[in-house]
Amino acid sequence: MLNLKGKIALVTGGSKGIGLAVARRLAQAGASMAICGRSGDSLDLAIDGLRRDFLDDDLKLVALPADVRDEDAVARLFQAMDSEFGGLDILVNNAGVGIFRSLADLDPQDWRTVIETNLTGAYLCSHAALPRFRARGGGWIVNIASLASVNAFAGGAAYNASKFGLLGMAEAAMLDHRHDGVKVSTVLPGSVSSGFSSSGEADWKIAPDDVAEVVALILSMPERTLVSHVEMRPSRPPKP
Repeated sequence: MLNLKGKIALVTGGSKGIGLAVARRLAQAGASMAICGRSGDSLDLAIDGLRRDFLDDDLKLVALPADVRDEDAVARLFQAMDSEFGGLDILVNNAGVGIFRSLADLDPQDWRTVIETNLTGAYLCSHAALPRFRARGGGWIVNIASLASVNAFAGGAAYNASKFGLLGMAEAAMLDHRHDGVKVSTVLPGSVSSGFSSSGEADWKIAPDDVAEVVALILSMPERTLVSHVEMRPSRPPKP
């Protein structure tokens, strides 16, 4: 069983969907943590729910508003982590956005929004986490990507670019820092019933809790073993 007692985690985009499910699963394993996001109201609701769920556990759970696209905001986020917790052991890069249009219909601001959130945000947070991991003798970066990291689709020019880039960055970082005691893993879910896409909710889709369980499985691997990336698919999607 996964035991994260004494560990400190940060989950970006942690106020709902996959991020909130991951935060709850890590708290179940004993981790203290912060969740971050851009919406103060959503963050407050999420952290209040987590605190109610884990009222009897000796966990510190905080919400830290931050826009991961903003370098200064990320610097403040990690300074707050230092103040609140004194360090970091696990970073989950989950913050993401999707704008789905053909390249001809995709304006430059839409492109920047997707790339800066999904890719630059993960870079900025990982870059800030690495020296903190070194100070603690190691750490773990888990990136929540997508099957769009390996499968292009019509209307996905910006989203595919961001997720292909995220997987490439993560695998290079894994090679760069594996001998520093830092493990880097990426989860590539297919259709998730999280309200993220316009296709809505459906019983056949992957549940956010399923993604959270895969994150827990990755973190529970023996020290000698690293899962660099894992693909997830609905087991029985609608037939074409």
